[in-house]
Amino acid sequence: MATAITNTVDWKLIWAQRGFRYFFFAMFVSLFGSGMNFAGVSWYILAVTHSTVKVSWQVVVMTIPGLFVPFLGGVLIDRLDRRYLGVLLDLMRGFFVLATAYIAWRGHLQLWHLYAMTLITGTGSAMYWATVNALVQEVIPPSQFTGANAAVLVGVQSGMLIAGAFVGFLYNSVGIAGILAIDGATYFVSAYCLYQVRRGYVSPRMHQKYPREYDEATEATAEALETGENPEVAEAGLSLAVYADMKEGFAYLKEQPLVRALGITHSVMMAGVVSANVVLVALANDILHAGPRGLGFLEAGWATGAIIGGLLASQLPAVLRMPLYVAACAGLAVGHMATPFVAFLIGAVTMQILFGFCRALGGVVAQSSLMSIVPRHFMGRTQSAMAILTTVVQLSMSIALGWVAQGAGLIAGYALLALLYAGATVSAIRARQLMR
Repeated sequence: MATAITNTVDWKLIWAQRGFRYFFFAMFVSLFGSGMNFAGVSWYILAVTHSTVKVSWQVVVMTIPGLFVPFLGGVLIDRLDRRYLGVLLDLMRGFFVLATAYIAWRGHLQLWHLYAMTLITGTGSAMYWATVNALVQEVIPPSQFTGANAAVLVGVQSGMLIAGAFVGFLYNSVGIAGILAIDGATYFVSAYCLYQVRRGYVSPRMHQKYPREYDEATEATAEALETGENPEVAEAGLSLAVYADMKEGFAYLKEQPLVRALGITHSVMMAGVVSANVVLVALANDILHAGPRGLGFLEAGWATGAIIGGLLASQLPAVLRMPLYVAACAGLAVGHMATPFVAFLIGAVTMQILFGFCRALGGVVAQSSLMSIVPRHFMGRTQSAMAILTTVVQLSMSIALGWVAQGAGLIAGYALLALLYAGATVSAIRARQLMR
């Protein structure tokens, strides 16, 4: 069993990589727009419908593509240039978000427009995050994976920090149309930055040799593609190759219990963060009575904690990383149980800072460990497998939280979140045992 490599973080070396600087800014801009979109749309739906169930449907619609897209997405990520994939996904999402902003500006916005936009952006996101997480492995020296992941997380959370504040303070001025217009523009800026990460086409597999790539079926496929003849042969050959890649990816995960344990914990934490938005908007509205400004402060508090947690995680000695990884999961479980009893804004923001801190620390430890363990040509399929699990948990939790919070109250909703993080704690303990 491979173990994670721990190296001293060299920030000078990390920022000396031109490609990583562009990558960092792309993540910052992308999450700034996405954070405004997610918070703004959630608040709009709650304000119009007064229903946590309707808010949960937004998360469900965003999540559903993750059940299907990563199966093919993981294969594409491990076969095609990850930079071009990221650019294409940014452009696609940006176009549809701007189209929805135009509809809202004309005064014709309906709930189904928002759900349709969320479905399209969710489809892109189902492949996008696995793509960019795998791309980090290509633009940074292997010795600096921990620092690179911390820097990316800081960029992501900085974007969300500003976005959370902007939603709170701009929503009443620019409305949902303005929020969506800003988000749509950020996708195009992010696409440009990803395009500038490097030059030329780079295949993740160019340095790998697989015996099956030279069998008769693949040779026939290549010949059919080159000559333009026998399209049926080409289609069948490509289908077999894709199937073989999927089978190989599942076989790899089956043989790696440490990768599975880290992946399960990380997926549960990610799912909890997104699905918690269902009860967070209700917390700001029904318990704190703070309106959109209060939601902005809560989002900003979470991002502030995440930035601190990401920076701290990058400096932790190896002996402390896994114990704190377990403690972070346990902190999320206990904290969510207590949150609905904190009925004043400053206290609720403090809790969000704690949650952001724990989530960031856990995310940096998990991702840097995975990048040190998983070979480059398996990273896309590994990240996509995590994305599928995240989707399943997120979908289940979003539906459950909407119904539980509306039927049994927010205390029951937050108790359900606490139970989810308790499960993540058990998986983190297992990962720590295997890491030893």
